[in-house]
Amino acid sequence: MITRKKYLDKLIAFQNADLVKVVTGVRRCGKSTLLEMMRQHLSEQGVPDSRLLMFKMESMEFADVVNYRDLYNLVRQRVGGEKRPYLFFDELQNVEGWERAINSLRVDLDCDIYITGSNAFLLSSELATLLSGRYVEIPMQPLMFSEYLDFRGAQLQRGKASAADVALLSDGSFATLASLFEQYRMFGGFPFLALGAPDEVRHRDYLRSIYQTVIVRDIMMRAKRRGQRAVNSQDVLERICGFLSDSIGNETSVNKIAGTLQADGQTATRQTAAFYISTLVEAYLFSHVRRYDLKGRELLKTGGKYYIVDPGMRSYLDNYRNTDTGRVLENIVYNQLKYDEYDVMVGHLRGGEVDFVAMKPREKVYIQVTEDMRDEETMRRELAPLRKIGDEYRKMVVVQDGTYPSDIDGIEIVDAVDFLLHNAKL
Repeated sequence: MITRKKYLDKLIAFQNADLVKVVTGVRRCGKSTLLEMMRQHLSEQGVPDSRLLMFKMESMEFADVVNYRDLYNLVRQRVGGEKRPYLFFDELQNVEGWERAINSLRVDLDCDIYITGSNAFLLSSELATLLSGRYVEIPMQPLMFSEYLDFRGAQLQRGKASAADVALLSDGSFATLASLFEQYRMFGGFPFLALGAPDEVRHRDYLRSIYQTVIVRDIMMRAKRRGQRAVNSQDVLERICGFLSDSIGNETSVNKIAGTLQADGQTATRQTAAFYISTLVEAYLFSHVRRYDLKGRELLKTGGKYYIVDPGMRSYLDNYRNTDTGRVLENIVYNQLKYDEYDVMVGHLRGGEVDFVAMKPREKVYIQVTEDMRDEETMRRELAPLRKIGDEYRKMVVVQDGTYPSDIDGIEIVDAVDFLLHNAKL
């Protein structure tokens, strides 16, 4: 079991705090394994197994647990007379009223609670109200490129340039970082698949199972819980999913999506399109990035872009055609910025756009992303929006191919692999 240190350290930081730890993220991104890692960490600290109680709610073992009373009674029974139990709940969202049980357990027992869920509905439910600030969310993503290298067992032997860097892999073979990045861009970073060399057939089968679980189980069946609004058409939902996947990195509006569906003969209103999009975002398949007016320094109400959770999922939805590689690179950079805990927006300028405005307290970075700007016109186009920004915050172009000066007019030029491996520090 390969430790994903960033996430484990976060859980450890909140260990024994009076907060319910809620780990969220797309299906099979590693949430269940993270709970196992935390359980192992506690065991290594000397906590006896009798106090480390795991409830994998999608197991047949818990098929009879259908509501919060069942859940509460089961946990109390399992705890028995144990002092200070650690309670781990995996994929809890399908238990009716589960948040009532969790709140009662937190109040009635001296315990430490950890939860995973694959739908943002987990936090849009009564949990927020019932716990009243007594929880912390830990968002989890599929593997970043640096983590992907860890899973492949890559040991780097640094060369003169990022593209030429050579890695020794766990199977004894060698590969350049450039080739490994191309594998990552095509096949992505779902942990199970990253443990071995890429295989398209294996990848397709695995991604199909994730996709169908998210679409059918997490979205189509959601209306059966709490009387939520129903997603009535799987066909429309999948068409919208395909449209968003095909449009990553492009400005996309709900009106445009609704219009496209209507042109295809679908009876989809703007409201329906907006609702269906929200379910895909809630299932962590996509993120919506809003536009930020760089002159007025305010968020704009319309437009924005959508990015997919993992480049491998995009390849699956694109039928492995390897199209729009530049926009996939942009998506990978966006995912990295999220992983690095930046608030990310699209920068809007009159007559131009900055791919990303990445912000933290007292920090702001303007970022353009491009595959190649050896052509003078391409370089001018990529640098122009950054040159228009008058403040003193960092400005950067992340580029994959070609050799460039490290700085052009105060704008940093950063190799994509170096950026993703934090060789170029943000």
